[in-house]
Amino acid sequence: MTNSDIRVLGGPTALIHYGGLRFLTDPTFDAPGDYQLPGGHTLTKTASSATTPAGLGPVDVVLLSHDQHPDNLDHSGRALLADVPVTLTTPGGATRLGGTARGLAPWQSTELPRPDGGTVTATATPALHGPEELGTEEVEAVAGEVTGFVLTAPTLPTLYVSGDNASLTLVKEIAARFGPFDTAVLFAGAPRGSIFDGALLVLNSAQAAEATEILGARRVIPVHCDSWGHFTEGRDDVTAAFTAAGLADRLQLG
Repeated sequence: MTNSDIRVLGGPTALIHYGGLRFLTDPTFDAPGDYQLPGGHTLTKTASSATTPAGLGPVDVVLLSHDQHPDNLDHSGRALLADVPVTLTTPGGATRLGGTARGLAPWQSTELPRPDGGTVTATATPALHGPEELGTEEVEAVAGEVTGFVLTAPTLPTLYVSGDNASLTLVKEIAARFGPFDTAVLFAGAPRGSIFDGALLVLNSAQAAEATEILGARRVIPVHCDSWGHFTEGRDDVTAAFTAAGLADRLQLG
């Protein structure tokens, strides 16, 4: 993999070239504005994406961490799914989305045909969208089920996409099964809200650096650390945390 194979587009959205296929993470292309959530909560998008769905070119697979929140799947992103051959997501998300969505339980894999006649294996990895001390059941009852992904293929380096995950314990489980990694696309940004008394909903910058060491990742592309008001840390914070951890050489800001 080269330094030009992953393009960060804003928020959690990145375009990944892997095995001759074009993967898109959590598509969000709507204009800045307020987005209402159940329970009277509001999320505010503060910046536009670096491109539009029309400017993406063809997308072979969407890797969707979850469908419940507009900062991971907005109106434009939902419309885009209709033109994508495969959307991989949680089992519940696949049921809600229908169409070409394919649900994967944690550690479940699916084979994706490559243009050269081979396959890419996409494996769903566990993720927790809130404080792990509360436990999976309590967090998912409020924030919903989420997933990450590992991409593997013969002769290609292993790639991890974390999704909205706040648990380093789960990162250790993923590293034990698949590590070390060539590349990790880590969702960060230290998002906080009124749920869980303001606790972290996804990794903060220091935790992203710790996850990098756990994963043995040669290269890290941070996403999910700009463009939304509830993200309390940005790219400068990520850079500072990786520098402090002695990992600045592994960081690629896309």
